[in-house]
Formats: sequence, C-alpha cells, structure tokens
Amino acid sequence: MVKDHLGQAVGQTGADCDTAGVIARPPLLFLAALLLGFASDHLLPLAFPVPGTGLAHGVSVVVAGSLILIGLAAFGAGIRNFTCADTPVPGTRPTRVLVTRGVHGWSRNPIYLGMFLVYGGIGLAARSPWILILLLPLALTMRYGVVAREEAYLERRFGMAYRDYKARVRRWL
Repeated sequence: MVKDHLGQAVGQTGADCDTAGVIARPPLLFLAALLLGFASDHLLPLAFPVPGTGLAHGVSVVVAGSLILIGLAAFGAGIRNFTCADTPVPGTRPTRVLVTRGVHGWSRNPIYLGMFLVYGGIGLAARSPWILILLLPLALTMRYGVVAREEAYLERRFGMAYRDYKARVRRWL
C-alpha cells in the first residue's frame, strides 16, 4: 500500500516496482556538466565577466558562497524529508510515500534546486564561464529528462493526491 506524508493510504495505479525511468541519476548529470565545464575552461578559455579583484569580485565571492550554502541546506532538507518519510531518495527505486511537508511544502524539487544552487555557486567561485554556460543545457536536461518523467511517474503512482500537491506547490520556487 502507498501512503502520503501523513501515513494515509492514497490511490496507486503503477506496480510497486515501477520507477520514473529518468535518463540518468541527477547527481551524475550535475557532475558531468561540472567536469565538462572545467575541461572546456581549460581547452577553450573564455574571459570571466567579473574582474578578479575589487568590489565586484568580493560581491561575486559572497554570492557564490551564499548560493552554495543555501543549496546545501535545501539539498540536505530534501534528503532529510525523504529519509524521515522512509522513502528512497534515488529515482531508481520505487517511491513509497508522497512527501509534501517541510521543504517540500514550498518546492516540489528542493533536492534538485539545491543542486542547481550549488552548481551555480561553484561556477561563480571558480570564475568559470563554461560552467555557467552549461547551466542552460543542464536545466533543460533536468527538466525534460528527469523532472517531467518523475512527475508523470508520481501522478501514476499517487493519482489525485499528487495532482493536488502539484496544484498547491510550485515545481521550483
């Protein structure tokens, strides 16, 4: 039986072994984009638009650090929610519970949002134009290759409970 975050049974049409069928594990997608960005910086260097010294540099360092810290907090809170609800974090295993409380009450994807914030913070901290440029293809890959598939899976798995949640909470922020 599948339950929501309050332990109440919810409708289910997919088999217990069904998964979202994402194109790749999201941490691997972020890592691949990060490594490709660093390699591109080395092979095809571009000038970073913020000078390496002065006030603008100081502001970019503060922004980068803030993005990383906020991203780690969102990521950690999302993982904690899944762990407390006793549902697996990896999308390669069936979801047991629809988590809608805590950080999942303001974003349906706080773990991915956290990964994006950390990724962007690393790009700024490393002064890497390529990492920041690759943010767009990474976002499109995540949106259509991961999130869209997970949303379809969760709708099959939890039915109206997920549709209600989707209507109440935004995908990102």
